[in-house]
Amino acid sequence: MKAKKIFLCLTLFVSVVFSAISQEKPDARKEWLNGNFLRAIEICEGELKVDPYNMDAYSVLCWALVDNGQYREAEQRATQARKIAAYDVRIIEILGEAKYYLAKNNEALTMFQLYIANTQEDASRLGRVYYLTGEIYIKQAKYEHADIALSMSTRLEPKMTLWWTRLGYAREMAKDYTSAIEAYDNALKQNPSMADAINGKNRCQSHL
Repeated sequence: MKAKKIFLCLTLFVSVVFSAISQEKPDARKEWLNGNFLRAIEICEGELKVDPYNMDAYSVLCWALVDNGQYREAEQRATQARKIAAYDVRIIEILGEAKYYLAKNNEALTMFQLYIANTQEDASRLGRVYYLTGEIYIKQAKYEHADIALSMSTRLEPKMTLWWTRLGYAREMAKDYTSAIEAYDNALKQNPSMADAINGKNRCQSHL
């Protein structure tokens, strides 16, 4: 009976210890979402030392690197990750973002197109991918392509004022002034003081 009580006490003690350890384990994703990018990077690097094939750690690491402005490092680490899992859509997407911010527009487009082809429409970063794709097409003066991409981005995330403004601009550059005004109006519904939308709408109205 005494031995049984000792065993139960030891079991309870071990359970409490392991519970405490699990609670104290740092959460890289939580740190990243809270804007603590350097801490998230540090945690992920530690996790990858333990398990070099941890794709969750690679994903959060690369997102944190991009959000911290470390685009070249993000590109390097995402490229490493793709050698492990070439079609992990998280890595594909963040590699596209890193290349976008490094002005490697054609390479970024390739990654974004691959991401779109391999992900679901409810993917959390799909709207952002369409937005960045639209921005690349604007830089390349492919305004009809930009219209398509930005229309998708605003359909997926209709509350993004900037995205509506950029859609208006793409349509304005394509001389589709009526549709451009519609996009600018959508931006102004959310932010009536959005200067780029106000100015863009005025320019379009002057052509009608």
